[in-house]
Amino acid sequence: MNFLAHIYLSGVDEGVIIGNFIADGIKGKQYLKYPPSIQKGILLHRNIDSYTDNHPTVRQSTKRLHANYSHYSGVIVDILYDHFLAKNWANYHDVPLDLYVQNFYNMLRSNYEVLPTRIQRMMPYMISDNWLLSYATIPGISKILNQMNVRTKGVSNMNFAVLELEEFYTEFENEFTSFFDELITYSKNKLSEL
Repeated sequence: MNFLAHIYLSGVDEGVIIGNFIADGIKGKQYLKYPPSIQKGILLHRNIDSYTDNHPTVRQSTKRLHANYSHYSGVIVDILYDHFLAKNWANYHDVPLDLYVQNFYNMLRSNYEVLPTRIQRMMPYMISDNWLLSYATIPGISKILNQMNVRTKGVSNMNFAVLELEEFYTEFENEFTSFFDELITYSKNKLSEL
């Protein structure tokens, strides 16, 4: 899953949300230097990623992309699934997406000192381009995929994945909806275990 899903699946604890958001940049046991609630978020993120990567529905989505994008297929599916979460946000949360996203950006600002340097550098772009809200539209997803392609120096060709999104839109959306219901349950259970 990508940024929006990880934030959403964290629940309401600010430390867990921050930890889940920064987790990709925290390797091995580095998480132990953070406060307990942030540690919990980092561990939740790792569990969500493992569950997602091994889920048959997600594999079905990635298989559709594999011929054109190889090992980048999983990253693309994470982004596409965030699109469907954003697009269907009202089905999952009572707070409108634009307000939810602004609250999250404010949370980032108030926790700036604990963010890894890479996230501190990325944050102004994320906020000014409003990445999380842009996920809700196909042009927004197209822009994100273009940015990801630039980060891979054009090797991934991820900028073209919007074509598969449009061609197999219903299939991807149905897979997301089916999978995400299971992921919500898994995440709630895992959060109470951690």
